[in-house]
Amino acid sequence: MTGRGVDQALPHPVNPILYELCVRDAREYVALAEKANGLISRPLSFDYIWGDALEELERAEVDLRIVNLETAVTSAETPWPGKGIHYRMHPENIGCLRSAKISGCALANNHVLDWRYAGLLETLKTLDAAGIAHAGAGNDAEEAMKPAILGTAGNRRVLLFSFGSRTSGIPQKWKATSISPGVNLLDDVSEASAALVANQMRAHQQPGDLIIASIHWGSNWGYEIPRDQIMFAHRVIEEGIALVHGHSSHHVKAIEVFNGRLILYGCGDFVTDYEGISGYPAAAGFRGDLALMYFIELDSSNSELISARLVPMRMRRFRLERASTADAKWLCDLLNELGKPFKTGARRDRDGSLTLE
Repeated sequence: MTGRGVDQALPHPVNPILYELCVRDAREYVALAEKANGLISRPLSFDYIWGDALEELERAEVDLRIVNLETAVTSAETPWPGKGIHYRMHPENIGCLRSAKISGCALANNHVLDWRYAGLLETLKTLDAAGIAHAGAGNDAEEAMKPAILGTAGNRRVLLFSFGSRTSGIPQKWKATSISPGVNLLDDVSEASAALVANQMRAHQQPGDLIIASIHWGSNWGYEIPRDQIMFAHRVIEEGIALVHGHSSHHVKAIEVFNGRLILYGCGDFVTDYEGISGYPAAAGFRGDLALMYFIELDSSNSELISARLVPMRMRRFRLERASTADAKWLCDLLNELGKPFKTGARRDRDGSLTLE
C-alpha cells in the first residue's frame, strides 16, 4: 500500500487532504510512524521503502515479482462518496514500483477505485506507461477479467488473474460491466463461481502456461478461514489452477497445499503506513507490523509446488527490515498453529527464513 502516508514521504506527494473521520491530512500518518520508531528523512528515494527486501529478491533470482497493489495511482481530487478510507499515490511516484522491478499487480481490491473512475483510469494508464503488467480492473468487464501475461526466463508464460470479493469491502457498484469501468468482482465465493471463473481463466491458457488466481477476500482481522473460501480454492485447484494468492487480511493467515498445489489464504500486509497506529489489532494479539516474502518455486510441467521459502520482514520508518530472531520465531509458531487443520507447518532455517513443510 504505497499510498497515503508512504506517498507523502516519497519525492512527489499528492495533495495530502483526506476524508477520514479522524484524520484529514495524510502527513499525519508520517508523524505517527515517526513518533513510534524515529525520524523519517524526506523525501525518500524510490527504493528506500523496500529496504532489505531488495537484497532478498536479488539473491533469490526470481523470475517474477507479483503484488496486490492496494492503492489508486492518481492525482484525482474527487473521492468515492460514502467511503471512509481513500488511498492514492501520485503517478510520479510510480518509480517506487519500478525500483523493485514489480512484474505484475493484482488490482481487484477495495481501494483501486477510491478516487472514482478517473482515478482508476489514471492508475491503468500509469502502470502501462511504466511497463508494469496488471489484472483485475479495466475499462469494462472483459478487460477487467483479462490476465496479466508474464514471461519467465525459461520462455514459459504465467497468467495472473485478479478477482475481488464483496467480503473484503469492495462496493457492488465497483463491478466492471459491459458498459462501465471497474474491478473483476466475484458474484459470490461458491463452488459454482469457482468452476465458472476457472473456465474463464483456462480460455486464455496456452500449452505450458501456469495460472495464478489472485483473490482479495475476507476481513482485515481474524485467523479463521471461512469454509466457502476453502471450497472455492479447492475447486479452482481441481480445475487446473497452479496457485491461489489470497489477500485482504492485515496479517499472515494459514497456508495449505492441496493436490500438490499452493493456497495462500491471506498473505498479510507488506508495505504500509500503519506502523504508528495502535489500538484493537495489537491488543487482540495481531502483528500487522510483521510481513512475509513468499518465494515460491513451481514445477512448470505440472504446476505443483516444489518449495516455499518465507522471509520474515518488519515495516519500520516506512522501510522493510529483516525481522528479529524473536519475531521470526513468533511467525513460525503462528504458521505452525494455523497450519494444523491443513497439515502444514514451518521450519526456521539458519539464515532466519522459514521453510514451508
